[in-house]
Amino acid sequence: MIDAETRLDEHPDEHAGDHKDETRLWLRLLTCATMIESEIRSRLRRDFGVTLPRFDLMAQLEKAPDGMTLGALTGLVQSLLRDGMVERIAQPTDRRTTSVRLTTSGRASFAAMAAAHGAWLGAMFARVPAPDRAALMATLAALKTSVRADVKEP
Repeated sequence: MIDAETRLDEHPDEHAGDHKDETRLWLRLLTCATMIESEIRSRLRRDFGVTLPRFDLMAQLEKAPDGMTLGALTGLVQSLLRDGMVERIAQPTDRRTTSVRLTTSGRASFAAMAAAHGAWLGAMFARVPAPDRAALMATLAALKTSVRADVKEP
């Protein structure tokens, strides 16, 4: 199935003046991001039986070996607790505060998922030549800087 942005790219004369370049670029970025996210969600579910939010939380916890403080334990954290992937840690300085961190089992599970995740992304980008990937990375860095400069602070 061809998305609308690709269709515009294949027949530019039919749509001349319909879309600004910036809108088409945004649509292309969004389409690529959506395609990649959808495939990653599907593969995490198929290969590991986990959701993307669960993977993302475990990734955050992997970066915080001493744990993270959570104001309220969400359903996602509760399911990780139930499955033995995380543990609660009482804070000696504040009894009202509880942290969670990955267990040994959680770290091993996340390591397997992270390795597969990296391999999936590597395969998805494999057909893009290295110089093009570098150029895209530089272009997206410039876009990120431009967006940040335009964002109005509250």
